[in-house]
Amino acid sequence: MRLKSLQPRIPMLGQSQPRDYDRFRGSSTKRGYNYRWQQARAFFLAEHPLCVDCEKEGRVGVATEVDHIVPHRGDMALFWASETNWQGLCKRHHSAKTAKGQ
Repeated sequence: MRLKSLQPRIPMLGQSQPRDYDRFRGSSTKRGYNYRWQQARAFFLAEHPLCVDCEKEGRVGVATEVDHIVPHRGDMALFWASETNWQGLCKRHHSAKTAKGQ
């Protein structure tokens, strides 16, 4: 009988591992990022073309991402609260915010 090699179940410190929650959070469409979102996103970015974080730094940056200021975590009312919960960010600032888990 041959034994298959076993993958360690606990990642070693410093090793890059895929985020476990990615497997359980559902597709982008199931989370609300569908055609309706794409249309709303395009309209919002046309109306708010500058990155708010770049502006705070005294720079001009093009907003390419629509950020939920308060993470909606599946709350569709908060997801669609465009006037109070959306802001335009450049890719760099959006990625930095997402990496911090905000």
